[in-house]
Amino acid sequence: MRADESAVVPPSNGAVVTWSAKELADVRAQLATEIEELNGEIAKSESEIASSDVTDGAGDDQADAGARTYEREREIALTLNSRDLVAQNERAIARIDAGTYGVCESCHQPIGKERLQAFPRATLCVACKQREERR
Repeated sequence: MRADESAVVPPSNGAVVTWSAKELADVRAQLATEIEELNGEIAKSESEIASSDVTDGAGDDQADAGARTYEREREIALTLNSRDLVAQNERAIARIDAGTYGVCESCHQPIGKERLQAFPRATLCVACKQREERR
């Protein structure tokens, strides 16, 4: 599905959840903007991590080395989290393009529009997400 088409998802209760072409385009633009911002943060973090590798260790005591290691590991974790968010956003854009945006990947029922407006990367409806988190 292209961004200029509407997505109509028929839920099991008979109501129809409709995404207008403008709404889909807005969500797509929001996701693309977030991808750009996250990629900028990732590049900056990777640059800082790489530059800290060069200066590590010269004449530091154990406390300084430990603090630096903690900070480096924290930066790496944040960078990995940002990469994960980029992947989720790219996956959401792919679902918009494929016409499957707003459909739960588990039960194939519609994901509530309010949920997607709050969390546009959502791939599961509330019930399936709750079931997944209980496992």
